[in-house]
Amino acid sequence: MKIKHSYKRKLLLYFFSVFVIFIVIVAAFQYMREKKYRISQLENNLNNITELTNRFIERRSIIANNNFRLIDTLKNIIPQSHIRITVIDFDGNVMYDSFVKNYISLENHKNRPEIQKSLYSDFGVSIRKSASTGKDYYYYAKCYNNYFIRTAVIYDVNIINFLKTDNLFFYFIIFMFFLIFGVLMYVTDKFGITISKLKDFAVKVGNNETIDTTIEFPQNELGIISKQIIQIYDNLKKTQDELITEKERLFRHLFTINEGIAIFSSQRKKILSNQHFIQYLNIISDKSTITHEQIFKTDEFRQLNEFIRENIGEDKQISKNNETQKQFTIHKNGKYFNIQCIIFNDMSFEIIINDITKLEKNKLIKQQMTTNIAHELKTPVSSIKGYLETILNNKDLDTKKQKYFTEKAYFQTNRLSDLINDISVLNKIEEAGELFKLEDVKIKRVVNDVIENVQVKLDARKINIELQIDEDTIIKGNRELIYSIFQNLIENTINYAGKNIDICISKYLEENNNYYFSYYDTGIGIPEKHLLRIFERFYRIDSGRSRKQGGTGLGLSIVKNAVLFHKGEISVRNRKNGGVEFVFSIAKA
Repeated sequence: MKIKHSYKRKLLLYFFSVFVIFIVIVAAFQYMREKKYRISQLENNLNNITELTNRFIERRSIIANNNFRLIDTLKNIIPQSHIRITVIDFDGNVMYDSFVKNYISLENHKNRPEIQKSLYSDFGVSIRKSASTGKDYYYYAKCYNNYFIRTAVIYDVNIINFLKTDNLFFYFIIFMFFLIFGVLMYVTDKFGITISKLKDFAVKVGNNETIDTTIEFPQNELGIISKQIIQIYDNLKKTQDELITEKERLFRHLFTINEGIAIFSSQRKKILSNQHFIQYLNIISDKSTITHEQIFKTDEFRQLNEFIRENIGEDKQISKNNETQKQFTIHKNGKYFNIQCIIFNDMSFEIIINDITKLEKNKLIKQQMTTNIAHELKTPVSSIKGYLETILNNKDLDTKKQKYFTEKAYFQTNRLSDLINDISVLNKIEEAGELFKLEDVKIKRVVNDVIENVQVKLDARKINIELQIDEDTIIKGNRELIYSIFQNLIENTINYAGKNIDICISKYLEENNNYYFSYYDTGIGIPEKHLLRIFERFYRIDSGRSRKQGGTGLGLSIVKNAVLFHKGEISVRNRKNGGVEFVFSIAKA
């Protein structure tokens, strides 16, 4: 409110000052005009008497006859009895004076102010005290052929009041003053409210405070303008907020993605970049202090720099619909990077560095896996083909040998079927994990089902299993994969750990989000040099023995991938007292 009142006072003071100046000028002008009019009236009256006297003197030949007493006759005719008439010759001698009987004895009047003025103008006027009568007079003198006629009126209260301006005008001025002052108060109040609201609005905008866009303004031109300003601001604010939101999304996306992105001007100055860009540059260039612009001086980016030089320059133009692009791959320090450059219409350009090491390694792994699969399939297929060819080509083969070869072929078909199933499970986990159905899985029940299915094998190898898992150990996962974890671990023990051993499966820790399990046996263990590779596909410690046992080489790889699918981790170690232990975690949900 202080700001509003201060502004209103200033606005009112400004208008009031202008109005007062105008009133003063008008009043002064009117005063002078009125005063001049009153003086003009008095002087016209005196001039008329002067002219009348002159005509009377000429017609009666008073000068020639030296009979100035005839003027008394004229004086008696004139209604204004208080008018003093004086006739003076050019030498200043008084020839007649209506107020002084012994006018011949009067002193010389040539130097009287009104006489002197009349010599150089149409008439002379003077207000002064008469040396002859001792009274104040308003003198009016006029020069004729060879004499002066002077008329005068006693300058008393009546004449002073007559010459005063009419007070009615001043009363009117005062009335108009207060009337217009009231109008100014009303106008400045209306005007001030609008301006004050606009000022408050501008101050809040400047201070980034919350703005109420529903401000009410007076219904006038300024109010309409103010509403339009508020509306324009509101639209701009919404646009700005949308741009800020989009900018935040862009920056969040820019700094979240794993790609290194930088945008440069046509002068190769950095406009925008994320942390991955400089990180990848350091890896590629083997320098830890490289700057963004150093990319244009690094040998590894020679293709990029040649592309930029060819397409960016003062004489270069790019089609509006076709941005120029360049893409190539850099292999450095065991990593693969895909480099992509896009030049935009304004000659600015974007450089994207994408770490494709994982993709390249996956490609190599798939190539190796394809090779391994082909190798693994070759053995059972060749065996089956050999057994069948032997039976087909030897029609006289006895029944026992036919049965022997048929059983061998059947064994290899089972091995081939297991291999295909394991490969299918691995591919499904890695490439189509979303296809696995998630449900509540009771771990102890699953483990019991596995043990029941392999109980015959366990009895044959004299292997005892101890299970330390609670009934309420439940996770949100895929039952098939949980089953495969424990099945492959137990079968791995049955096939390679030896006879007369023990297996212990336990849940040794529970946290808010995870269960922690331990699986160990008391068998022969695994040589230390093989521990780091046992989760690799088709990796076998003793390939000959593994094939003889019918293993596919994918069991532990399936175990690891199934654990990873359930947001867990797995590790393996040899126990001090003999045997091997697998420690892994599984997320509850």
